[in-house]
Amino acid sequence: MPVPFLSRATVAMALCLAVGGLSLVHAQAQTPAPGRLNVSDNRRFVVTADGQPFFWLGDTAWELFHRLTREEATRYLENRAQRRFTVIQAVALAELDGLGVPNAYGHRPLTDNDPTRPGEAYFAHVDWVVGRANALGMYVGLLPTWGDKWNRQRGAGPEIFTPANAEQYGRWLGQRYRSAGVIWIVGGDRRIESAGHRAVIGAMARGLRAGDGGSHLITFHPSGGRGSAEYFHDADWLDFNMRQNGHAAEFTGRYDQTRTDYDRTPAKPVLDGEPLYEDHPVSFDASKQGHSIAADVRRPLYWNLFSGAFGHTYGHHSVWQMWAPGRAPINNPLMPWDQAIDQPGAAQMQHGRALIESRPILTRVPADDVIVDSGIPTAMPGAGRYQFAATRDQSGSYLMVYAPVGRTFRVRMAAISGPQVKAWWFNPRTGAASVIGTYPNTGERAFTPPDAGEMLDWVLVLDDAAKRYPAPGRATR
Repeated sequence: MPVPFLSRATVAMALCLAVGGLSLVHAQAQTPAPGRLNVSDNRRFVVTADGQPFFWLGDTAWELFHRLTREEATRYLENRAQRRFTVIQAVALAELDGLGVPNAYGHRPLTDNDPTRPGEAYFAHVDWVVGRANALGMYVGLLPTWGDKWNRQRGAGPEIFTPANAEQYGRWLGQRYRSAGVIWIVGGDRRIESAGHRAVIGAMARGLRAGDGGSHLITFHPSGGRGSAEYFHDADWLDFNMRQNGHAAEFTGRYDQTRTDYDRTPAKPVLDGEPLYEDHPVSFDASKQGHSIAADVRRPLYWNLFSGAFGHTYGHHSVWQMWAPGRAPINNPLMPWDQAIDQPGAAQMQHGRALIESRPILTRVPADDVIVDSGIPTAMPGAGRYQFAATRDQSGSYLMVYAPVGRTFRVRMAAISGPQVKAWWFNPRTGAASVIGTYPNTGERAFTPPDAGEMLDWVLVLDDAAKRYPAPGRATR
């Protein structure tokens, strides 16, 4: 009689057959995983077990488990830890023929493409990478599978999941990584196009929750231009909404959708899990729009955060696919992954995190209404790549305005509490802040970014002077 699936998984977990390194259980015994994460009481943010705000600064490393050796994975993970990333998004059953092409050690994830027969040697490598990320203080946003394994809408595949085996596979993964620092991301860049698709995803989520005892958050990674809320906002297993605002460079019609999901009821935290990647063909049309640069990936960071997102995911076009010479390139990557990890946009993401963390977080709300309409709305608050955005403390202790270009704008000062307002310019490219001055809190006031007329971004920070906040980007404690 065949060994039942869960019993076989339990035996495999107990044996923890490591291939060329520590098993996950052994690694966890030596290095505690990052602590449990929860949704905040106001349902807008994610917090640690002791109630401290958690800033999701993610990176899309979809092919991490599938393509890199342990030495290469260590180089990548150490680079991201140095740049203060907090979440690494990677896929167990990878997109690029993840079932047919073995990993760097010659192992495939499943026997006969059967989700109820996971390959221990393959997952021992996943264990090792997850453990290494955790040891560096980062969570792994772990996708059980890429979406082509349950919806072959754009080729690839094969489709191998049914509701029954999806729940079994989810339960097995949940048990295996129950004590690890992971965040579950079901889906994988596909739409829900049928009741069958919905059933598979729901079953996998239930399996994960049963397997890990509810110890990890769960979300859904949708296809481009869409969000998890479109399909699952009311699902009890969906802890927060994830969008894929996708690889366009304009705010209008893309990044403005983060606010749409923020405004849904019941309230759930939201973030953009896949915006425009650095060095990616803009809107997949390099012949007309070229490849993106650091400025193109900074704008979505601040647009999303100031629209209510609790964090943000960065990506690089070479890094997601871990492209290197000798591998088939997807959409013309410009450099190997081990060079791309040092591109400027990746290093600049941490400045956005530092800015948000330098002021109270759990009371932060979108505040575009503080920007005075110039009478020509496409000029101010803007449109396309020139959209301005604002966020503030709910009680008025601070206000931030993101200016993607050097165009003069006016702010309604009454949004700030207290009789005196201290103003700063924060540089998203360097993380440096400089004082503008202190002003009486009356009426409207005009501000012109330091690079007037140029396509260089700045953040205006206005503080209630009585709060004596540190310079923007500096730690509050």
